[in-house]
Amino acid sequence: MKIDQIMAVSPIDGRYAEKVTELQPIWSEYGLHHHRLLVEVRWLQCLAQQKLMTLSSSDNAFLNHTLDTFSEKNALAIQQIEKQTKHDVKAVEYFLKQKCKQKKSLLSLLEFIHFGCTSDDINNLAYALMIKQTRNNHLLPQLKIIISQLQTAAHRYADLPMLSRTHGQPATPTTLGKEFANFAARLKTQYEQLKFIKIQGKFNGATGNYSAAAFAYPDMNWEKINKHFVEKLGLAWNAYTTQIEPHDYIAELSHCLIRINNIFTDFARNMWGYISLGYFKQTVHVNQIGSSTMPHKVNPIDFENAEGNFGVANALFEFFANKLPLSRFQRDLSDSTVMRNLGVAFAHTLIADQSLLKGLKTLQPNKKYLQDELENHWELLAEALQTLMRRHGIKNAYEKLKKLTHGKSITKTALHQWVDSLKLPLEEKQRFKQLTPAQYIGQAKTLAKKI
Repeated sequence: MKIDQIMAVSPIDGRYAEKVTELQPIWSEYGLHHHRLLVEVRWLQCLAQQKLMTLSSSDNAFLNHTLDTFSEKNALAIQQIEKQTKHDVKAVEYFLKQKCKQKKSLLSLLEFIHFGCTSDDINNLAYALMIKQTRNNHLLPQLKIIISQLQTAAHRYADLPMLSRTHGQPATPTTLGKEFANFAARLKTQYEQLKFIKIQGKFNGATGNYSAAAFAYPDMNWEKINKHFVEKLGLAWNAYTTQIEPHDYIAELSHCLIRINNIFTDFARNMWGYISLGYFKQTVHVNQIGSSTMPHKVNPIDFENAEGNFGVANALFEFFANKLPLSRFQRDLSDSTVMRNLGVAFAHTLIADQSLLKGLKTLQPNKKYLQDELENHWELLAEALQTLMRRHGIKNAYEKLKKLTHGKSITKTALHQWVDSLKLPLEEKQRFKQLTPAQYIGQAKTLAKKI
């Protein structure tokens, strides 16, 4: 750990920094300035395409080079400008103007930088690009990897029977693979929803009416121009806004990520529980310590870490969803500091994802334990038997099996003796006697292999 990381207040920048390094160029102050600069440059180039002024191929190359070579030193220069302006977006504008002053052919075009814009025209597009990049390049690929791992486990353990627990009590058996398949199916649904959420942007001036640009150039179709500009950046157009983009899509994205993280939390808790019950053994690392006083301990720390980080992320996403769509009148600034924390929630999500994947790799099914536990619970077949009795018209089938098994453990011998007393066809009695708790898994194997 670097000395600056050991002094970090946030674990994202300290303990977990190496897990989220790919987010730093996006969600740091450097990343925000870089994306703001990108929007400013692309808007200037868009105005040139509209013939408001002329940019030569050399000018465009200079502007693109300014973007491509943007450095931490440049970001710090913007910070220095902001100390004077007390306005972060204006600082980016002045930085770009200073850069353009280095090229003689751009001197006459300086006033077209940030032309017709309000600060949120720049900010909302910068954040939208940052969010889209995070979703497409980090969240979705990580989610896809985990789904793939769960599907692999579903197929591998499709026919490995296990005792189910409803209300924590022994219940109709399933297979280990089917349990993995359940989570994979849930996550696949949410993956598709996350993938197709529209990341929106607005670019329509101080109160959403193109007022300044329309006054300066009344003959131009600014709505059409600006819509094309936003869509060319790869974002969905939001035509109706106040000064700020209303952030409804961020609320939608947050709610989707809350659902995904809740599914993961459910999975982490289930794995924790199965480890506790003895369904799984964990891979033992020689140098790993489970307790400072109990040498025998091998703890499910990866699933616990995942649960904790998903909880932090979801607390933030819930706040974003409730806070960001609210703004007094046409604009208040309370969203500004909140938006800066979007990356924090994404980071905790990715840290949790990594812990979950690490935990999955440590799991080894305890097949003997699973088998023995099923063998000790022949009362699980009461459901099958009472349903068979119903089919053959035996009255009060459920009540009779309840009297035999309610709150009790029952042996194979006792159950088979009871079956012999029933008025069931002989072949049905024989068919039932061939059934074991481990075989009573319905279509679990098929369902697990289909995922």
